[in-house]
Amino acid sequence: MTEPVSSMSPASPGTARDPGREGATAEPPLTRELTIGQLSERSGVAHSALRYYEDEGLITSRRTSGNQRRYPRDTLRRVAFIRVSQNVGIPLAAIRAALAELPENRTPTPEDWARVSAGWRADLAARIAVLEQLRDGLTECIGCGCLSLSSCQLANPNDVLRRNGPGPYRFNSC
Repeated sequence: MTEPVSSMSPASPGTARDPGREGATAEPPLTRELTIGQLSERSGVAHSALRYYEDEGLITSRRTSGNQRRYPRDTLRRVAFIRVSQNVGIPLAAIRAALAELPENRTPTPEDWARVSAGWRADLAARIAVLEQLRDGLTECIGCGCLSLSSCQLANPNDVLRRNGPGPYRFNSC
């Protein structure tokens, strides 16, 4: 005896209603576009952040006749790139410039992503050097206990930084 098939929609190969295929599961078909909800769920980024990224020109969507956003599937990679870039301190303007170098008419290849990220290597190395300097300096200052940059012989011997005016001049590139 065969399973009854609903007259609402025909059974398609590979679905649970396809009696000719053992162990098939009912999964929605893979679409070429994502709604904002789907993109949010898959990327872990809030709807509001996705709208902000779009307002800032970091991602794009098309609008349906009902004015709903539809994002190309490769937007998932772009959103992941944005989040990782933000996590390492890359400003949105630099992220926008990097994304502008990627092709609009196709999914970026690993070579495209490598080209974009290669431009940030020197900047990231400089940031790492500043953070290491900050880490090492804090260890020394905390160990000293003087907590006075005007008199600290380790961080500011003879108060030479006063010539630069107020502010954290040793760490201004953070």
